[in-house]
Amino acid sequence: MGSLAGKVALVTGAGQGVGQGIALALAAEGADIAVVGRTRAPLDSTCAALRERGVRAEPYPCDVSRTETIPAVVDAVAAGLGGVDILVNNAYSGAYGPLLSMSQDDFRRGFHSGPFAAFAFMKACHPYLRRSGAGCIVNLVTSAMVRWDPTTYGAYAAAKQALRSLTRTAAAEWGADGIRANSIAPHALSPALKNWAETNPDEAEAFRRTIPLGYIGDCEQDIGRAVVMLAGPDARYLTGATIPLDGGQAHFG
Repeated sequence: MGSLAGKVALVTGAGQGVGQGIALALAAEGADIAVVGRTRAPLDSTCAALRERGVRAEPYPCDVSRTETIPAVVDAVAAGLGGVDILVNNAYSGAYGPLLSMSQDDFRRGFHSGPFAAFAFMKACHPYLRRSGAGCIVNLVTSAMVRWDPTTYGAYAAAKQALRSLTRTAAAEWGADGIRANSIAPHALSPALKNWAETNPDEAEAFRRTIPLGYIGDCEQDIGRAVVMLAGPDARYLTGATIPLDGGQAHFG
């Protein structure tokens, strides 16, 4: 029996990359997984991989930026899998680039898919997390929030900083309900980052050299396993924290 056997985890953006890695790591510890994402085919592929690990896994197509649809998705997850014990807000679809070249619509998109969506999932999951008696929320943020020079990452950092504050507030307000909330700021070798590294090998090598541990994290083994720890009993007294899963690159005060 794994440390999360009998638990149900809802993971957004779980069709690939970091979200998929987190879902696989949670499943390895026995959690059943609600695989939430915008496109059905990657969700089905992730579910197949999760079922090979002996857990229940169901796909729930959802464009998280359409926040009005989120309560129904959460209720469907709870009805289909028996509740929600762990919520991982990973999905994000925003814009990058200099502020002067960014449109209002692109700026808003990052907030709608980031903190607005996470807020909707957190509120909709709250009664199920409270019923769990040991509910856990993990929100994904970014080290760009604390860079001295967040050039071209300003809109992304702003949305994630809002999510970080939201996480801390939930930890303070919902602790009495038995719900913990933490943020992680990962560097992970997602498909997007891998493509960038292959296209820009010199920049990628320079970036790698800024990481004290010397490599970019694996989506499952480095990021997913840390989420397993946060969701499990060993972290039962940890809430309201932002944990940099970046090999020591960034400093969080």
